[in-house]
Formats: sequence, C-alpha cells, structure tokens
Amino acid sequence: MAQFGGSLCHIGKVERVARQVLRALRGKRSQRAFARRLGFRGNPMTDWEHGRRFPTAREALRVAAIAGKDPRTALERFAPGVPLDFDDSGPKLGAWLAALANGITITELTARSGLSRFAIGRWLSGQRQPRLPDFFRLVDAISGRLPDLVAELVPIAEVPALAARHAAAEAARRLAYDEPWTEAILRVLESPEYRGFPVHLEGYLAARLGLPPELERRALARLEAAGLVRFDGVRYAELRPMTVDTRGRREALYALRSHWSQVAAARAAEPRADDFFAYNVLSVSAEDYARIAELLRASYREIRSIVVSSEPADHVALVNLQLVGWND
Repeated sequence: MAQFGGSLCHIGKVERVARQVLRALRGKRSQRAFARRLGFRGNPMTDWEHGRRFPTAREALRVAAIAGKDPRTALERFAPGVPLDFDDSGPKLGAWLAALANGITITELTARSGLSRFAIGRWLSGQRQPRLPDFFRLVDAISGRLPDLVAELVPIAEVPALAARHAAAEAARRLAYDEPWTEAILRVLESPEYRGFPVHLEGYLAARLGLPPELERRALARLEAAGLVRFDGVRYAELRPMTVDTRGRREALYALRSHWSQVAAARAAEPRADDFFAYNVLSVSAEDYARIAELLRASYREIRSIVVSSEPADHVALVNLQLVGWND
C-alpha cells in the first residue's frame, strides 16, 4: 500500500459527501417511498439529503443494507484484517474504528480530524454512535482513503465531491503496478528539498533514488499523462495529494511486492548508516506464529496511520515487512 498524504476534514465538504452518499443509496426511488421502505413514518430523507441533519453511521449502513448493498463486505474489502463484529443493532463501528486507528492517540486523531476529543473517545469506546459525516471525517483522518470506502458502498460517480479524488487514486494505483518507481518519484516531489529548488533539476530525482536518468524521465512523463503531476514551467508538483491502496489483482500485487523486496535486497548488500535490516530464522508454536503475523500487520497499519499526517515530508523511505513460513 503506497501512502499519499492528505485527508478530507473540512466539515462542509464532508457533509456534502454524506449527503451525496445518502442520495446515491436512495437511487431512483422517491424520498417518501424510500423512507417507508426504511420503516419511517415521516420522511427524514429530505433533511438528510439537504444536510439539515444526518443519520448515525450505523443507521446509514442499515440504509445501505436495505438498499441492497452489503456493508459487511464493503468494510472488510476496505480494511482487510481489521476485526469487524456485530451485535443486534448492527456493526460495532467503535471497535472497528479503534482497530483501524491501531494505536493512534485520541489527541492525534483530534488534530487530524478537527473533531472533539471527547466525542472521538465516546465513539471509539462505543458509548455513542457518530453521525455519518463525523464517521467519514474520522475514517479519512485515520486512513486518508475515504474515497475507497465510499466506492465500496455506492457508485463513486454519484458522489461528485469525491469522484475526482478517487479517479486520481485509481490512476496512481494503475501506475504503481505498471511503473513502480512512480511511487518513489512522487514522494521526492513532495519533499521540502525539491519544492525549495528555484527550478526543476533534471536528474536530481534519479540521483536521489539511485535510478538511471531515463527512468526518471519516463516516470515523470507517465505521471503527467495520468494527471497526477504538472510541470508549471519551474518544477513538477502533485496535483492532488492522496492515499492510494495498491491492493488489487493478485498477480499484479505479487509483482509489486516482488519489485520492492528486490529493491530492499539490493540495498541490504550495501546498507547506509540510517538503514535498518534484521532477520530471525525461528521455530515457534502455531499460536505464536499467528501472534507474530498479527503483530506485523498491526505495525504496518500503525506505520500507515503515521504517514497519513506526517509533516514535513522530508524523508523518503521504503518500509518492507516480511514473514515467510515453512509450514505444512
């Protein structure tokens, strides 16, 4: 998973996202007919779609289920490996959010999202249910990937507030598979050092990453063609910071993992002073093997969460976690 920083925390924009999602769930039904189908005597759809008030996230997922969507599958596809439990009222979103945050402090979540520290604490503990816009703000503050979650629930084209951001993420995802070094090129472009240059220095990106100059030129051309960067006559700049989930087609994902593992392996032969490499060939019980695997997954989720809001982005690095078992 490549990290492209940036999140959607402005209250007006996230409420617009929530309104558009609720409208998309209604589909071609009239507001009144859909409200009756949801079991309401009145018609809350008018207020929801105009932003005068909103359902809780749990209620919105109930609406999605009645509309023919599968909220469980949407959440599991968005965050594989994050525990998702249910009770009689629906998904336990507080526990799910806490697991997704995976150790990010409430203080940091408050700073990222602009939400109340007190409210976040009550939501994560399950004492209260967040409104749909607040749920969206918190998900984006944690992961930077709200468009991916929304796209699992409704056609993203029906949520114009996120459509452009999702399209850019899809373009970056395709490039990550086809031209893996574009990920690292983007990371250098957003660094304060590069942005401080008076003009673009051809060859600097390649030298920084240890690449041949022709690969730099090809990566920049593909990024520009995909609408992810633009040359403004002085230097290249990202058009839309984002977090891109590179999980996808199995074969393409395996190839991508192999690429970055080979990059790490080449570096291990000539490590720099601030590199960290470690290994341990071991034998453990099946139970402890599972514990080690979960510890690595949790560490990876926490690293992703740190990257989402890290400023300034003056260090470019590769994190490569591996656990290889020889088990029957």
